[in-house]
This record gives sequence, C-alpha cells and structure tokens, in this order.
Amino acid sequence: MLNYNSPIAEVKNYNDLQISEIEPILKINLRGKNRDFMAKIGKELSIIPPSDPNMSSGNENLNILWLSPDEWLIYSNNKIELKNLDSLENKLFDEISKVNLGSVTNVSDHWIMINIKGSKVFELLSSGCPFNFNDFKNSKGAVTQTIINHIDVIIHNKNINNLNLFVRRSFSEHLWRWLNDSARFA
Repeated sequence: MLNYNSPIAEVKNYNDLQISEIEPILKINLRGKNRDFMAKIGKELSIIPPSDPNMSSGNENLNILWLSPDEWLIYSNNKIELKNLDSLENKLFDEISKVNLGSVTNVSDHWIMINIKGSKVFELLSSGCPFNFNDFKNSKGAVTQTIINHIDVIIHNKNINNLNLFVRRSFSEHLWRWLNDSARFA
C-alpha cells in the first residue's frame, strides 16, 4: 500500500458548492457472478450488492456501487487509518478469492474520492461532462461512469446535491484544479 500523500489537502467553498477530498477510505473491487459469490458478500458485509445497473446499496459503514454485471466497488463511508484497511479485505479474500468464487482487489490507492455538495453540483459537472444528469440527480443511490474534462470518473449520487466522485490517482490533481476553476463560475 502506498504512503498516502495527496496534493489535495483542503476543502474549497464556493457560491453554494463545497468540494473536498475524502481520504483515506477503503476501496475494494469485487468481481464474480454466481449465487454463492453474492451470498458471501451479503453475509460478510450485511449488504446485498445491487443487481440493477447503475445503482448502489449501503449501510452506515459501507457502500457498494454497481459497475458492470459482474463487478462492484465497495467503499467505506468513514475515514480510516491505513493500518486498518486490511481486515475487511482479508476477510473477503478468504471467503471469496481463496475458494474461487470471484476476485477481491484492494484499489484504495488507485482511486481518489472527491465529495461535492451544494445546489449547483450538476451545473458544475455539466459544464465539462457529456452525461445527461436530468434523471440521475433525482435518483438517490444512482451510479454512473462517465468523463469529466476528458477524465474517466465514477459518480455516486449519495443524496440530493451530495455526490462522491471517484477519479484515478494520476488524474486527481488535474480534475481537482478543473473543478475548482469551474466552480468559480457555476
């Protein structure tokens, strides 16, 4: 695991917009298809992975995002110590990967999560994104994979005007700067 050192170390507030990085949080990619795989996840996490495309499920500690018919992203709702990241991953690995039900991959170092709140969230994103947010913004728990300012992202609609945006670490600083520049005019 990387030693976490982010160039994004601040919370930015604009006219009814707040942009902040949420780190470090646990992020695990799950892949599998069969019924036993789904049952093990439900048992270990007390959450059933969503089977509907572009949706999520969650509880007070974790969220599971649907990424494809056989792929999900789990992320924690709270910041956690880097040394504590391994326990859930190891538990899932033992119950899923070791018995060949699917794959469990820790992607905590791969994805940066940026939280965007405020009434102008969708105006901000629409200025650099081809995705039509009309239905998405009213669907709590909706998930989409799209492009913002030519950068691949995953967007989770946690609540009305409260999004978590996942971007690859190598593009995070560029996207952070674009979001802040664009937020001044949203």
